[in-house]
Amino acid sequence: MLYAEIEIGSFLKARRAALDPAELGLPGGVSRRRVRGLRREEVAQLAGISVDYYTRIEQGRAHAISDSVLDAIARALRLSGGEMTYLRNIAVPRRPGPDDCRPASGPAQTVRPEIRQLLDAMDTTVPAMVIGRGLDILAWNTLGGRFAFDLEALAPDRRNTALLVFLDPVARALHPDWEAKAVEVVGNLRADSGRHPDDPRICAVVNELLDHSADFRRLWETQAVYECLRGTKRLLHPHVGELVITFESFRLSTDPDQALVTYTAPRGSETERRLRELGARAADERRAMAAAGADG
Repeated sequence: MLYAEIEIGSFLKARRAALDPAELGLPGGVSRRRVRGLRREEVAQLAGISVDYYTRIEQGRAHAISDSVLDAIARALRLSGGEMTYLRNIAVPRRPGPDDCRPASGPAQTVRPEIRQLLDAMDTTVPAMVIGRGLDILAWNTLGGRFAFDLEALAPDRRNTALLVFLDPVARALHPDWEAKAVEVVGNLRADSGRHPDDPRICAVVNELLDHSADFRRLWETQAVYECLRGTKRLLHPHVGELVITFESFRLSTDPDQALVTYTAPRGSETERRLRELGARAADERRAMAAAGADG
């Protein structure tokens, strides 16, 4: 179950294993260490807390952990901002109940009409979409639905970034830097699981990927937390060729579980020309479908 995967112990063990004792001025050597990274007592010493207390935290037996203690552990483990947020989200021990992960439970994710209007207004040259909890793709404009996967052709429950990247056979050809994309997706999904540990959709997505993707299992077990909100990516589109695009994610203030993601290219670039070509192609297909529907 998802909850077994997000226990605080798994995360803290992975983070201390990832540290090089020599870089922290601690003694190393194969003969002196049975495992990689820091020992529990070393983390406790660096955090300024007792070994017993740190052990209870790592084992999920400590209650009401103060912010100051979490901050001290984060500094000791050299956590990033995203990892620190994740640690805070999972710091309270939980035990799953019999109804956890029930597919029918949980509120539906909906996109406000005003956001859909904004998507349509950007449709000429800017692919855009709204990503919700668990990396579900909730809404998109015409270009957003065509510049990578054909979202219109997918069943609603398959419109999910993580499911597409790991389970859709098109993904590896579409993303020439597939491993980097996969690491980004897993980091984002883990961060989301920390914010919403009870969300049945996230639970279902993670469990499906654990069952059906060895690559996902390998990356999920690293316990990496990485929220990628901006950057540049390269796609190999089957119809228009290589696209080098910049993406930006904007959290919606009134819908904080949703992010508006836009993709742009420099004015006059080959990618901009190819996006226009793709937009014209998509518009022609829509007109043809509308005409066929009218004739029918």
